[in-house]
Amino acid sequence: MRMHNPPHPGEVLRELCLEPLGLTVTRAAAALDVSRKTLSAILNGRAGISPEMAIRLSVAFDTSPESWLSQQLQYDLWQADR
Repeated sequence: MRMHNPPHPGEVLRELCLEPLGLTVTRAAAALDVSRKTLSAILNGRAGISPEMAIRLSVAFDTSPESWLSQQLQYDLWQADR
């Protein structure tokens, strides 16, 4: 069952992972070993979560890569159906 108007995974990442830990985009990007530009694009909804990024996020935040990819899929399906 599809979620109604799901948030972009970048919004989830910002609100549930970065903000509670007090991480800046610069520090989080360095920890994830990605550029600040790449992470900023995800956080601002201009880029999606790739399988590689899902793995990086799962390691960094003790989550599953499938959860990140599922969020991206739900968001993409909602946007395509609009």
